[in-house]
Amino acid sequence: MTKIDFRRTLDSYRAGSGEFRVLDVPPMRYVMVDGRGDPNTAPEFTAALEALYPVAYKLKFASKQDLGRDYVVPPLEGLWWSERMETFTSARDKSRWNWTIMSMIPEWITREMFEAAVIKAAAKNPSVPDRVRLETLTEGRCVQTLHIGSFDDEGETLARMHHDFIPASGLTMTGRHHEIYLSDFRRTAPAELRTILRQPVTSRAPT
Repeated sequence: MTKIDFRRTLDSYRAGSGEFRVLDVPPMRYVMVDGRGDPNTAPEFTAALEALYPVAYKLKFASKQDLGRDYVVPPLEGLWWSERMETFTSARDKSRWNWTIMSMIPEWITREMFEAAVIKAAAKNPSVPDRVRLETLTEGRCVQTLHIGSFDDEGETLARMHHDFIPASGLTMTGRHHEIYLSDFRRTAPAELRTILRQPVTSRAPT
């Protein structure tokens, strides 16, 4: 049985350090959990991971056992937003951040499989049914780059993306800031973290 690694097969997981890339991201389905607050200190963030991962892995095992289609669970991803974008670039006030953490699932995973995985995960964590949902994310045209290093050092890269590259390309920001964690931040030194930073955009209307 061939195991699919979506990090190698999907173009949307491709990014280079020091360069901004414009790409069109197709609609993709995710297992999602919402929350708010500093991910470094908020118990809600830890609880969200504890709800998300069991469902994601139960879907992977069900796919392998029931459908004969095995895959590597894709990297953790997150949508981040706030009433003021400055909290991401300059102030970095994480207590004001809203977030959705999520894990992409293949198109052949059915809603029935998702619901069965939630029931199984709820046997050990009763909060799972109230936290976890299945949703399609449609981002369309995006700008993304690869950030290497601490999350706290993202501000300068994001400022160049938001204030320099996007306007100079005739684009405007739309949608939510998106991060894809190619490294496991629970086990990787901050200086070695590899994170794709993505911003949905739209063509700027002529003036």
